[in-house]
Amino acid sequence: MTKPAIGKAAVLLSAMATVAILWATNHVEPDYLVYEVKKVAQWGFLETHYLYLYILLFTISFPLTNSFEWRLRFYKKWKYLLPGNLAITAAFIAWDAYFTRLGVWGFNDTYLTGLRLLGLPWEEWMFFIMVPFSCVFIYESVLFYFKKDIFAKSEKGITLALMFLFFGVGLLKWEHIYTSTSFLLCGFFNLYHFLFVKNQSRGYFYLAYLFSFLPFLLVNGLLTGGFTENPVVVYNPDEFFGLRIVSIPVDDAAYGYLLLMANFSAYQYFKGRAAGAPPNQEPEIM
Repeated sequence: MTKPAIGKAAVLLSAMATVAILWATNHVEPDYLVYEVKKVAQWGFLETHYLYLYILLFTISFPLTNSFEWRLRFYKKWKYLLPGNLAITAAFIAWDAYFTRLGVWGFNDTYLTGLRLLGLPWEEWMFFIMVPFSCVFIYESVLFYFKKDIFAKSEKGITLALMFLFFGVGLLKWEHIYTSTSFLLCGFFNLYHFLFVKNQSRGYFYLAYLFSFLPFLLVNGLLTGGFTENPVVVYNPDEFFGLRIVSIPVDDAAYGYLLLMANFSAYQYFKGRAAGAPPNQEPEIM
């Protein structure tokens, strides 16, 4: 094996071993899910079994319809998103199902259509497809409208600073399994990027992540009970950081970062392969 291959394997195995130890050493109190959260407002028309479905349709509607816009032509790039997204979705579903079984979080049947697979609502499965799709659309829009990468000179520093932040929070909050898992995996992912991925567009991802934060607040606010009598997704208060943005656990920002960064990385990898770029080097921005 080459030195880079050994290094990549070391990062991957370290991440897996750390999470395995974390999960083995943490006890989760079952059936301790909190339904009472702070609210922005309470809208009666959201009290429906179709709410999670409506949130998903709202999330994907603009990116899907504008994928065919003649300047972006995002539909031509779907083929680069799908292969990686399916693998990432499988990993997140396994994680999601395990935490649901443990009692780290759960789902309120009041806002679901009823079908479950592996203990998860089918809407939750679709979440891992529709949200990354929408955010990669935002990323491609940023590439089109921002001809200059405003984070080009600072992205290495941003990547490194985020890595230390993620590792620091993950270790300090070791006893909170959701917090620690999300932040530590983000730390390992940034470490991998910093060491092994030759950047061409990571700065654009950070900008796209900032643009996606407003939709994140709205969608997650709807899911976590910011606008309804009870949340769609309910959390065990012993297992997250303890801070909320109104109804949204701050841990969701790290969880979302990991989901989007993973999909972005896979998307760039397959774009690079199609453009003839070497492995682990992102394609040039046109």
